Amino acid sequence: MTNTPLTTQGAGRTGDKVFSGAALAAGCLILAVLFGVALFLVVQALPALVAPPDKIQGGHGFFAYIGPIVVGTLIAAVIALVIATPIAIGVALFISHFAPRRLASGLGYVVDLLAAIPSVVYGAWGAAFLAKEIAPAYEWMASNLGWLPIFQGPASATGKTILTAGIVLSVMVLPIITSISREIFLQTPKLHEEAALALGATRWEMIRMAVFPFARPGVISAVMLGLGRALGETMAVALVLSSGALTASLIQSGNQTIAAEIALNFPEASGLKVNTLIAAGLVLFVITLGVNMVARWIITKHKEFSGAN
Repeated sequence: MTNTPLTTQGAGRTGDKVFSGAALAAGCLILAVLFGVALFLVVQALPALVAPPDKIQGGHGFFAYIGPIVVGTLIAAVIALVIATPIAIGVALFISHFAPRRLASGLGYVVDLLAAIPSVVYGAWGAAFLAKEIAPAYEWMASNLGWLPIFQGPASATGKTILTAGIVLSVMVLPIITSISREIFLQTPKLHEEAALALGATRWEMIRMAVFPFARPGVISAVMLGLGRALGETMAVALVLSSGALTASLIQSGNQTIAAEIALNFPEASGLKVNTLIAAGLVLFVITLGVNMVARWIITKHKEFSGAN
């Protein structure tokens, strides 16, 4: 009778040790892989970073080559987030707090299904349909809003612009932000919601005072995941965006992103061009790492105000 608890306790300790060791090994493996990727990028990018300027595409050095592409990457990602974030939060709130249960279940399934569609499908849709349909709108923008630098003409006749790429990216990141935000909204403590309603708050006031403060860190995480997807997207942007020089206008042909630049040029690259493209990948790696670090800092800063405690 007395040996059974001891045996069970001993087995439990052994299981804890095995699990702890496996978790530690998994964590170390992730760090090792990340370090290996970073080391590979740095070693392979070094020849391009120290090469004479006239050997790099454009003839003005690596940083003059990568600068416009970095700006194009950030512009496309910002457009995607500006369009997708409010829509995603609105859809997530509708599913979690307004829609009937059956409708909410169906909408949630559709949103999850959209997240599983391959990026090349979105790119083909953007290049074959959206770009043609939105080209007349670009002409109108150039005629009526051309005094703004971002809408300055001549508008692209094909519709393949950085704004089109941003719209396609917004459709791609929309399911990710929506799905995560919906789950976070559903985790809001019911006591918080009921207390707000009991004090006379309307449904919107309850959401503003109880749901949003609790969900803020999770929503920020969702937006940062969407930003990561937008920064690293390749095929969709490569299919939609026409290569060209950097321009402030969102409706002119031109601009490019790092991921699309690598995808379009790497198959035929050789010699120093390969090192240049790998160096561009290193820049994208640093940008993504920086975005994740900033997101983690924001989440940690607002954690105590989430309402979860």
